[in-house]
Amino acid sequence: MSASAPRDPRGTAPVAHWDGVYAERGPRDVSWYEETPAVSARLVLRDGVPASVIDVGAGASTLPDALLDAGVGHVTLLDLSLRALSLTAARLDERSTALTTIAADVLTYAFEDVFDVWHDRAVFHFLTSPEQQAAYVAAAAGAVRPGGTLVLGAFAPDGPESCSGLPVQRWSSSSLAEAFGSAFDLEHTEQAEHHTPWDAVQPFTWVVLRRR
Repeated sequence: MSASAPRDPRGTAPVAHWDGVYAERGPRDVSWYEETPAVSARLVLRDGVPASVIDVGAGASTLPDALLDAGVGHVTLLDLSLRALSLTAARLDERSTALTTIAADVLTYAFEDVFDVWHDRAVFHFLTSPEQQAAYVAAAAGAVRPGGTLVLGAFAPDGPESCSGLPVQRWSSSSLAEAFGSAFDLEHTEQAEHHTPWDAVQPFTWVVLRRR
C-alpha cells in the first residue's frame, strides 16, 4: 500500500480561488489593496507595540512591513493562498527572522502559539454559516492570550454583498460583539471607508475586542 499524501492544512477551503486571484492579478490590482494600511496599523498598535501579532487572511498586504517598522517583535501571516504569502516573504526576505508564514485554513489550523494581537481585515465576513463563524471564534479564543486583543474589519451593513465573486455576511459593531461575546469584550469600534484601486467605496465596521 502506498503512503498517503500529506494533508494540506488548507483543507477544503477555496484555495484554488484565492491562488487564482493572485495568479491573475498583481497585489496592487485587487479590490482590497491599500497602499498604506492605516486603520489596521493604528488599531493593532492601539495599546502600544505588541511582541507578537498574527494577521489572518494576510494576502500580500504591506501591514507586516508597517508593523515591523513600528517595532513589533514577530509577525505571523496566515492565508489560504501560498502564492500571496510567497510575495510577502520575498519582499521581506531580509527580515525573515521576524516573520512566519502559514498557508492554512484558519478554521481548521491547529495553532501552537498564542499572540498579543490577532488582526483580520476581511476574512470573517466570508464566513456565512453559523458553524464557520463559531469555528473562527473558537480559533481566535484559543490563539489570543488573556488580555490580548482581536482587531477585526468586516463589511458594514451598507457594504458590498459579495467580494471577489464570493458572498459575504455584513456586520455591525453590535452583531460582531455578540458573535465573539463568549470569549471577548467589545472595547472599541469605528466605521471606515475603503477606496478600491478603481475608486469604489466599501464601508467597513472595525472592532477591537479584548480577550477575557
